[in-house]
Amino acid sequence: MTAVRAVVFDMDGLLIDSERLAMESLISAGAELGYDMPMEFCRSMIGVPADRCRELAANAYGPGFPLAEYFELHEVHLRQLVDAGQLTTKPGATALLDELERQGIPKAIATSSSRARADHHLELAGLTDRFDAVITRQDVVNGKPDPEPYLKAVATLGYELDDTLALEDSTNGLRAAHAAGLRCILVPDLVRPTDESRRLAHRLYPDLHHVVDYVVAANS
Repeated sequence: MTAVRAVVFDMDGLLIDSERLAMESLISAGAELGYDMPMEFCRSMIGVPADRCRELAANAYGPGFPLAEYFELHEVHLRQLVDAGQLTTKPGATALLDELERQGIPKAIATSSSRARADHHLELAGLTDRFDAVITRQDVVNGKPDPEPYLKAVATLGYELDDTLALEDSTNGLRAAHAAGLRCILVPDLVRPTDESRRLAHRLYPDLHHVVDYVVAANS
């Protein structure tokens, strides 16, 4: 088992339990505008950058769909849920961060979220000061599944790809990590693992507590 010298986390659905809130806000924003947003359609946007989400909505609902208003409402509804105290960290997240810090392992985030959303969510989750770098959609030209977010995160940490572990919850993010040449552990959230994700994942675990065990074993 290759040692872990650096770790890059996805954020939503992996580190913090925000995807559930995002699904709720996508549905409620659509309802406010008079549109039915099926759960399966909303799930198709998990782990996808905002520009690609806009493309998906435009293709699904046609040229008459109020695209800008819909995603603005989504952000409003999501922030209301988050500010109401519904945002929590995922099981094992704190334990994993504690273990990485105990071992002196640097860590970064590579997220498809905007800088404003990432900063706000990390602050409310009490995680702002626990990462050496946070790479958002605004920091790259190409979002996931392009490897650029992961490549930039690894470069920022200053470690080799072989020494770095990626952690993801979605197939889209797993594709990005795999394309970057990283071993990636998949910890599924709302989307069940596909045959593709099982093939691409270095490991598949039910929660981040298992990643703690993996890092301890890899560095023993």
